[in-house]
Amino acid sequence: MKYVIIGNSAAGVGAVEAIRKNDVTGQITIITDEPHHTYSRPLISYLLLGKTTRERMKYRDDGFYTEYGCELLRSKRVTSIDLGDKAVRCADGSGVPYDKLLVAAGSSPLVPPMEGLEQVKNKYTFSSLDDALALGDALRPDARVLIIGAGLIGLKCAEGIAARVGEVNVVDLAPKVLSSILDDESAARAREHLEQNGLTFYLGDSVKLFDGNTANLQSGARVEFDVLVLAVGVRPNTALVGDIGGAVGRGIVINEYMETSIPDIYAAGDCTESVDISTGDTKVMALLPNAYMQGECAGFNMSGIRYPFDKAIPCNAIGFFGIHMITAGSYTGDTYFETDGENYKKLFYRDNTLRGFILIGPKPGHGSAAGGASGKKPAYEKAGVYTSLIRERTPLDTIDFGLICKTPGLMAFSKKTREQKLGGEQ
Repeated sequence: MKYVIIGNSAAGVGAVEAIRKNDVTGQITIITDEPHHTYSRPLISYLLLGKTTRERMKYRDDGFYTEYGCELLRSKRVTSIDLGDKAVRCADGSGVPYDKLLVAAGSSPLVPPMEGLEQVKNKYTFSSLDDALALGDALRPDARVLIIGAGLIGLKCAEGIAARVGEVNVVDLAPKVLSSILDDESAARAREHLEQNGLTFYLGDSVKLFDGNTANLQSGARVEFDVLVLAVGVRPNTALVGDIGGAVGRGIVINEYMETSIPDIYAAGDCTESVDISTGDTKVMALLPNAYMQGECAGFNMSGIRYPFDKAIPCNAIGFFGIHMITAGSYTGDTYFETDGENYKKLFYRDNTLRGFILIGPKPGHGSAAGGASGKKPAYEKAGVYTSLIRERTPLDTIDFGLICKTPGLMAFSKKTREQKLGGEQ
């Protein structure tokens, strides 16, 4: 069996590890347009911050490809899929035949049209290791940096560079920071914290015109800059499947087995769209945990094990300047809320199931040893309990939900459930 995987990140790694659980002899070829060993993309901001190294960013150790019997083709861009010959075609003219193909091609930075942008010399995106290295080379202590985008990518970039430059200004069309993962109240708290750490925001605003190193905003404000970072968002890389007639929406359309509409072609990760079980909506969820689990699911099915994955939810774990936040699911229904000034917890539930949560608290090493000046544990501690309730669609009337709201833990579950979760009774 010839397995070909396009993409060398979380989804591709998940597929390799799953294939080898079922097929130890099949040929696995991984093709990536990057020159690097597999690495964790969310860590690129920590590389700029000096909190990690390229070695520690590796998603798997140096022996991964050898241990799993993979051939890694680096710096090779796949341009098309030849259905007749069952092969992928590359920009260098080469081809790689497949029996089962996984498209885990990820996403590309979204660069919206802005007048005068083509004349800006020092402009960068921020979604890959090469992006981070190029931006790092452009920084200097007195640099004025303008970031377009107050979402996850833009703010992680801001944290990574803030101590290395003179000032950081952030522009976003949304009226709040992190608009895709926070509600209004938690976003206001996050903005205050970010401003206390030196960031300046122009929210509900956008660039009307770039005039050299000046951004003229729709509001009339003018922002001078030396370095521009475009962090508006990403676009799923769907062309490889779409160009051969495969079903594509915002992302590549897949079922619960990661199968595309074309036989023997699977897709996983940031290039796909899938059902968010917290809402029932189909959407792109470009998140590392989902990417790995989708890749793992694809690997099992490619190698002959019928294995579904139908538990995708938006889930983010991210920190900024000494605070940490974990969010998941959707923010509709009734709420449970508590805060002590440092910690912030909001749970959303309806129809007898937990649907989402927002948890914010001090990172370890900030505040008191117990998690903050209040003496409480960080709000995000044991967030996995809440995530499990959402993914498993656990009926809330079968657990002590009142106890779990205040203190998440196994003691709020029935004895039978505790035994199952601890590996006892099945």
